[in-house]
Amino acid sequence: MLRKKVVQRNCYKHNMHCWIMASTLNINHFYLIVCFPQTLLSEKVGQMMEWASKRSIIKLNGDKFRRFVKAPPRNYSVVIMFTALQPQRQCGVCRQADEEFHILANSWRYSSAFTNKVFFASVDFDEGSDVFQMLSMNSAPTFLHFPAKGKQRKTDNYELQVRGFAAEQLARWVADRTDVHIRVIRPPNYAGPLLLGFLLAVIGGLAYLRRHNLEFLFNKNVWAFSALCFVLIMTSGQMWNHIRGPPYAHKNPNTGQVSYIHGSSQAQFVAETHIVLLFNGAVTMGMVLLCEAATSDMDIGKRKILCVAGIGLVMLFFSWLLSIFRAKYHGYPYRYVCKHLFII
Repeated sequence: MLRKKVVQRNCYKHNMHCWIMASTLNINHFYLIVCFPQTLLSEKVGQMMEWASKRSIIKLNGDKFRRFVKAPPRNYSVVIMFTALQPQRQCGVCRQADEEFHILANSWRYSSAFTNKVFFASVDFDEGSDVFQMLSMNSAPTFLHFPAKGKQRKTDNYELQVRGFAAEQLARWVADRTDVHIRVIRPPNYAGPLLLGFLLAVIGGLAYLRRHNLEFLFNKNVWAFSALCFVLIMTSGQMWNHIRGPPYAHKNPNTGQVSYIHGSSQAQFVAETHIVLLFNGAVTMGMVLLCEAATSDMDIGKRKILCVAGIGLVMLFFSWLLSIFRAKYHGYPYRYVCKHLFII
């Protein structure tokens, strides 16, 4: 009987020990499940905040990208510019986009509303080529948004060719994707006021030197030429460039071919506006020559030369304008003389 009680007591102690061990394992397992991700997340957020305090744009390589952007847990969004800034890459557009991206990131970093909700980072091709391969990217610059929760959507890929890379446009896109509204603050640019002051000084100087002979201010040709230049600048799309900040041209990284005319009717390049300005000016010059040929008092030979030159300018450059229109509005059935433009 005594032996039986001793055996039962030992079994009870063994069961209690097993229960304590199991409880300890469960608690440790619960700690690993609940506490470790929180600890890891706080470490990642702290590291990102430390980097952001030193520079507005965090430079990432392959290891940092996989750890702080791709690997969970993460409760912050990351806006990344994939670029190629090394001189041997000869990416002029990348430098322009990098300047605008820095303006946006600095506006967020020094804002009173700055939080750890969104961070700005960059991946250079020469420092993170494995990231480019991972994302199957073959062009730069490219802007991607990595949301805090869920998978990426199509709208997380910034449409650079449509919107341009101006900091204001990037801020609107970031606001749509993260609900973080950034007020873009550009550094002061004194070039504009200095040029305006120089122009006013020149005009004032000329007016002072010719203060006794100001008939040129009432010359209709001067005002007509000034109005024509203003109209040509506005109709070529210079204001659109100022608002959107598009690239000057596009170089295909695979073929190396440079495109000066954008293939969409919703966007344009800076070079395209210069080309349209030149063509419109040439058509206008042709019309002026035709008017001179019809109304001038010159001899018939010179009037014929002006007429032929005017007709040639109008036909050739208007045909090239139609070629640009056909290239942007696909399916447009009409043309004039030239079917294709050599610079498209």
